[in-house]
Amino acid sequence: MNSDQVDGLVALRGGYGSTYLLDFELEKSLASPKYVIGFSDITSLQIYLWQRCCWVTLYGPMLAAGLNSGPGVSKGYDENSFLQAIRRTDAGWKLRLRGEPMLAGEAVGRVLGGCMTLVEASIGTPWELDTKDSILILEDRAMKPYQVDRVLMHLKQAGKFEGVRGIVLGEFPESEPSVAGAATVREVCARILRPLGVPLVFGAPVGHTPRPMLTIPLGIKARLDAEGEGTLELLEPAVVA
Repeated sequence: MNSDQVDGLVALRGGYGSTYLLDFELEKSLASPKYVIGFSDITSLQIYLWQRCCWVTLYGPMLAAGLNSGPGVSKGYDENSFLQAIRRTDAGWKLRLRGEPMLAGEAVGRVLGGCMTLVEASIGTPWELDTKDSILILEDRAMKPYQVDRVLMHLKQAGKFEGVRGIVLGEFPESEPSVAGAATVREVCARILRPLGVPLVFGAPVGHTPRPMLTIPLGIKARLDAEGEGTLELLEPAVVA
């Protein structure tokens, strides 16, 4: 990551293991920022790079998880947001979140977050994610509604929703209730998060999604508009010329 000949790093896949990298005091060997693109388990590395180095990273497709399927197809990636994120050196571009408002409104904050269980796993570490004044992205897959409930309550009780300006939730695929008639992930999220009173969008194709995956810069300021399908306006550039 210290080579001047490397401008960016695209993760091969998520899975498991990025937390082991964090024991190597990476900030001591990082001379200049690089583009780091990935999602899922890569969230741990992205949180570390933000908290320790103030690096802006991109929450988006990986070589074997999105890019390999191609643009605009199921389990592929959204080409427009990907190209905007890696090319635009100006501010003011917008992302259609393609979700639904769970609580309407508008808010400005710094986009942070990622895979929900990895955000939770940062609690208690020296690089614990500071979520104050953020537009918080939370998504995951293959979690039963009660497991989503447990993580959200932990985040709430740990103070991670205090000062959050808005929240964008993923689709949570493969997370159907075990028992017919039990609460869904959407209902769990609404019950815990709507009382926060901040703009809230559910069902955006971020991270784990069967739809073409959006690429969202983490670490820059944005305006969340939780109306219609939801819009995120990036108020700072994600990359520099």
